Amino acid sequence: MYRNVRQTGFSLIELVIVIVVLGILAVTALPRFLDVTEEAKNASVEGVSGGFATGALLVRAQWEAKGRSKEGGLNTILYDGNRFYLTTPTDSEIENGEISPGYPIDTGASSSVDVTPSGLTAARCLNIWNGLMQNPPKATDTFSSVVDSKNDLKYYVSVDGSGNDSLCRYYLVSALDKTSDGGYQDPNNRTDKYKSFSYRPASGQVVTHINN
Repeated sequence: MYRNVRQTGFSLIELVIVIVVLGILAVTALPRFLDVTEEAKNASVEGVSGGFATGALLVRAQWEAKGRSKEGGLNTILYDGNRFYLTTPTDSEIENGEISPGYPIDTGASSSVDVTPSGLTAARCLNIWNGLMQNPPKATDTFSSVVDSKNDLKYYVSVDGSGNDSLCRYYLVSALDKTSDGGYQDPNNRTDKYKSFSYRPASGQVVTHINN
């Protein structure tokens, strides 16, 4: 003997209730998800800047341990397989507190060596980046390479300031503003927006800039 089984779907009221519940979950969960994303970006910049600062200090410490080694009158040290050229100020610059000796300012991979902060370039900042850290996040000093959001670049490197106050700036690409077509906008060395850190070779100072 067979029984007739009546199959029914959701009623209109049940569908409305399901939609309302899903809407409530989306409204409450989305802000938390966004907060987690921001925290992850902040942690990335803070972690990388901390590793960078540690690397700069280790280079200087090794240079001091080697008796402040020089090559061709320039402060230099071989660190973790990389030839680093370090700030080489005059006695008066040291006495006046303008430049501290022994901080990374270029690597041996450069076509020319300039140990003055006033000669700092984005390319040299990228050399320091690649030399200081093992397996550094993929970075570029050419913003045209950043515009394409599909190239998997993690950091954009630029130079800011002048003279002894010249700085290397390292921006987290994923935290930059985007244009209407999905590309990234040039940060133009701003620190009141985005997520970045800066390095000042004249003093070895590393400063992190976190903006939510």
